[in-house]
Amino acid sequence: MSNAKQVDPAKAAELFIIHDQVHEPMHDRFLWATMQRRDAEAAAIPEWEELREIASKIKEHTLTHLDHYLEEFEANATKRGAHVHWALDAAEHNEIVHSILKDHGVKEMIKSKSMLQEECHMTPFLENRGIKVIESDLGERIQQLDGQPPSHIVFPAIHKTRKDVAQLFARTVGTDPNNDDPHFLTEVIRKNARPRFLAAGAGMTGGNFAIAETGTFMVCTNEGNADIGASVPPLHIASIGIEKLIPRVEDMGVFLRLLARSAEGSPLTQYSSHFTGPRKGGELHIVLVDNGRSRRLGMPDFWHSLKCIRCGACMNTCPVYRRSGGLSYGATYSGPIGVILDPTFDEFKYSELPFHSTLCGSCSDVCPVKIDISEQILKWRRVMAKRGYLPLVKRMSFAVAGHVLGHPEEYHAMENVAAPAMDYAPHFLLYNRSLNPWGRSRELPQIAKQTFRDWYLANRSEHADVEE
Repeated sequence: MSNAKQVDPAKAAELFIIHDQVHEPMHDRFLWATMQRRDAEAAAIPEWEELREIASKIKEHTLTHLDHYLEEFEANATKRGAHVHWALDAAEHNEIVHSILKDHGVKEMIKSKSMLQEECHMTPFLENRGIKVIESDLGERIQQLDGQPPSHIVFPAIHKTRKDVAQLFARTVGTDPNNDDPHFLTEVIRKNARPRFLAAGAGMTGGNFAIAETGTFMVCTNEGNADIGASVPPLHIASIGIEKLIPRVEDMGVFLRLLARSAEGSPLTQYSSHFTGPRKGGELHIVLVDNGRSRRLGMPDFWHSLKCIRCGACMNTCPVYRRSGGLSYGATYSGPIGVILDPTFDEFKYSELPFHSTLCGSCSDVCPVKIDISEQILKWRRVMAKRGYLPLVKRMSFAVAGHVLGHPEEYHAMENVAAPAMDYAPHFLLYNRSLNPWGRSRELPQIAKQTFRDWYLANRSEHADVEE
């Protein structure tokens, strides 16, 4: 069992949901509006479902032949002048990056957003060794200045309001705390970042896709920061998870049509940049990272999660994520995709996450590569129960519920006594913090005096065939 402490998403979400009347509604509205734009874009493409199916099959084919495509990618990238490194885990990834930077005498590096680098906790590793790392993505830079990890795969600081950012910039950059104009705030951080691009000894990016056929990798952004970071400093380092491989250049068209529409409801990202070998006079290093991915590939119930293209659509549609915020998950990946990815890194630490879901299935419906997210969440629940990770109260509650739901007579008896019991039960019992976390800040709903079954039996058609 892991030595790490279990994350408590319900407790972490309390401040965001209950004790704040500003951030949760704003967060919910923005992401739901993003989801509506996604739906409109998808509806405008007659072959949308066919694209999802093709993308899913391309990913499945690649993952089941991953050894072949990784070797092909390495051979073609090397042929075009790139240096390819292999990292078994996060520690090895960080050591490789540090070694490259040290060999080049780099003391300051500018980087674009990368969930893989977050996953490896690369920035604190490098800064503890004297290398300053500056985020160039606006949202990531906001989070970096605030000492927080990203809360969303695509919108790292989406949980913050304009006033939050104005106050943060006032503390860290020295701006007017009362000026929360978005254009002003963006220009401030642009002017703050540009000199760092010129001074940086290296630029670092992630990679959205890596094409085995040509040794090319692709970075998609809306700010162009990755392109500047890769073009201005003489050294470019890219961290890429081994699951990001696709076989051919022509496959790229399928994923580009799906990615931005799923992520933010726009036809295409502003910058979709291909990197094939180093630029003239520059040096390119590609670090291919496993960090548990090959182990996940061998998990029959969970390997399909490796299809993920990090669009965030499942987060945007999830009613739990939208109202609890990404930081409540206590992990690199949040939302539904985080619920199924995070336990592969540490089952015990993230054992509560699979229960941070309504199992409504919306995440599976919108996934552009058709990952069975909701089914995997349910399977993770079974794993956590089997491992004995559930707290005593939850184990007892599930045992009682399972018994009652499995015996119709007892279930109907419980229905008959529930309403009177609610009327007369002591408040301290109904709202016990351990037995009823939901009641910490909410009133329980009133139970209807008549169940739907009773109503139906009383009003049914005489021809209806219902077992009493």
